[in-house]
Amino acid sequence: MAVGHCPFPQMPPLEGVRLGCAMAGIKKPQRRDLVVIELPEGATTVGVFTQNAFCAAPVIAAKTHLESTASRYWVINTGNANAGTGEAGLTDAYRTCQAMAEQAGVVSKAVLPFSTGVIGEPLPMERLLAGLPDAFAALDGSSQAWEAAGQGILTTDTRAKGATATGIIDGQAFHINGITKGSGMIKPNMATMLGFVVSDVTIEKSLLARLLRETVDLSFNAITVDSDTSTNDACMLAATNTGVRIETDEQVATFKAALQEVMTSLAQMIIRDGEGATKFVTLEVVGAKSRCEALDVAFTVAHSPLVKTALYASDANWGRILAAVGRAPIERFDVSRVVIDLGDVRLVENGGRAAGYSEAAGSRVMGEEEITIRIDLGRGEARATVWTSDLSHDYVSINADYRS
Repeated sequence: MAVGHCPFPQMPPLEGVRLGCAMAGIKKPQRRDLVVIELPEGATTVGVFTQNAFCAAPVIAAKTHLESTASRYWVINTGNANAGTGEAGLTDAYRTCQAMAEQAGVVSKAVLPFSTGVIGEPLPMERLLAGLPDAFAALDGSSQAWEAAGQGILTTDTRAKGATATGIIDGQAFHINGITKGSGMIKPNMATMLGFVVSDVTIEKSLLARLLRETVDLSFNAITVDSDTSTNDACMLAATNTGVRIETDEQVATFKAALQEVMTSLAQMIIRDGEGATKFVTLEVVGAKSRCEALDVAFTVAHSPLVKTALYASDANWGRILAAVGRAPIERFDVSRVVIDLGDVRLVENGGRAAGYSEAAGSRVMGEEEITIRIDLGRGEARATVWTSDLSHDYVSINADYRS
């Protein structure tokens, strides 16, 4: 189940970038579950990772390798998170890097591992290692390879998620391609479940890292399905350094706008494909004293099971929204100044139900597939936007049956 129509886009080729998939049978037979992404020599790679204290073994290995060596290969497996696996799991993550390095003729530290799937299970290394030659042999730079890779990194997702953008700087075109996966255990607190974005620009590493952090904060860090932060979250951004150079403020602004477009599109696709989702919900909070305060209110509403189930039922029970706003961690909250709108319908003003509100009008908006809830706190100029989904019977079923 997913909200809206999100076909996989036609991806332009990026010089030196190839992707390959294999069916390694890590969890289930006859499905793509092992992906290799090749970057050209001289590429610059940056990343952001989960802040979960029980971060997975591949996260530890990827962060360690990223600090010391330029990346050439990303290896992603699904079906098994290699998280909560202790020293043995870390050994397996490094073994994966070594095997890929030997296959490609690079140093082990030039390989970054990524895993997603069930937590606490040993990684089936024999199957993973046996699949690497097939994934390596399948390396291809075409749009079809990007889509196959998008399919190969999925777990409970129902569709591949990809986004691309093109811009012009000084008369020269640049391109950005990205894929992501994520459907449940989504409240990233850094990035998403897994995201891989590559551009053909030439850019300094420190600047690329800053732009990644800034665009992630307004995209992957602004989504939630179920308030759970994964042990394996990672969002990677690479520049091939084969195209136009990004240096001046104007060039940075143009590139950042295109990068934000890709990041936001990918993040929203995760919400549209949230586990059991039937609604795509935008929470706009304005009139806050700070962005942090606005996010606190937005996430309090987005995480409310009562609000989320009302959304699923198309029930205009606006009191649940009011109650969630009221319990947000806001000091000296003057509720008489709060205004809440559901789409084009005013729900709350002057501390209670808006004078012009009708149940029929509220029900009309709640019955829509895409819903905007706008909350004006009336206490400042800061704002934030968060995207979330509803909570359906299917969410419970998917997670109750996840390991079966």
